[in-house]
Amino acid sequence: MRSTGSKAASAPKLDLVARLRGAGLRPTRQRIALGRLLFSGIDRHVTAEALHLEAARTGAELSLATVYNTLHQFTTAGLLRQVFVDGEKSYFDTNTGDHHHFYAKDRETLIDIPGDAVVIDGLPKAPAGMDIERVEVVVRLKPKA
Repeated sequence: MRSTGSKAASAPKLDLVARLRGAGLRPTRQRIALGRLLFSGIDRHVTAEALHLEAARTGAELSLATVYNTLHQFTTAGLLRQVFVDGEKSYFDTNTGDHHHFYAKDRETLIDIPGDAVVIDGLPKAPAGMDIERVEVVVRLKPKA
């Protein structure tokens, strides 16, 4: 039984290693530690600070700068999407598909909105030599009065 457990426990790590390599990233100890937290099978929205605390709770010894660098590397490789909610705060989203967000500032949380739930009509023409890549909508929420 012990060897079966080891194989089962190592399967997610092997999947993560393949995912990192498939994205053109070397599977370093830091990337694997953070990837395990991020890509656990459920979509997540995390800040670098929150992920740093979560990693520390698991015993991973990573600096905040390493967490930021890894999140940006994952974003550049297409594994994450960065969502800016204001000039000072951004989240990293494991759902890289077409969708938008609600942002509840009082709770500091993002909630997914399906891509087809938002209709945008009349986008301006892109400047010369440019194409519109994507439109992202962040709907800001506040508690009811």
